[in-house]
Amino acid sequence: MTDLTPITALGGTVARSEDFGVLRLTEQPDLSLASLSLRKGQGVPSPFGLTLPGVGQSSQAGEYGAFWIGRDQWMIEAQGARDIAAMLKAEVPEASVTEQTDGFAAFEISSVGGAGPLEAVMRKLVNLDPQTFEPGAATRTTLEHIGVFLVRRAEDRLAVIGMRTYAGALWHALSTAARRIGAQTDGDLTE
Repeated sequence: MTDLTPITALGGTVARSEDFGVLRLTEQPDLSLASLSLRKGQGVPSPFGLTLPGVGQSSQAGEYGAFWIGRDQWMIEAQGARDIAAMLKAEVPEASVTEQTDGFAAFEISSVGGAGPLEAVMRKLVNLDPQTFEPGAATRTTLEHIGVFLVRRAEDRLAVIGMRTYAGALWHALSTAARRIGAQTDGDLTE
């Protein structure tokens, strides 16, 4: 008989989470995603009460979030398993909406040691200046050989969203960097 037990992008029945000293890496299988594209001449809406952010930015309104992905285009986020595309289409019927949840894997790196360890992980993995990538910033970049979206949720929290087919490679890259940075005890986080 076929086993229809839902699994996460990393193949588990529960989200993977691991601590590396002051850093924690967590898989986020309950993050729902849908892309929103405006049609020519359409005004900028406010779905779910969100103010849709400008270039390189993200916004949050309750359990919903958005980050800019292109001209007149945003990725809309919601916590919890739900049909985000249908909900978004009901909010903005004149826009183009595409379900994205199953195409992506989402991870969060958080730090109980402040921004320093998180920024050290960023310096190791992406070609961005972590000190200018402040809370509320969002961008598309590469992490090792993988295209990802980065969303700086707070000083001490960073979301990494990449294609689901690369979930294992992303976890490996993130956990390797977090292990090295989290294990440092000499206070030198500029490596």
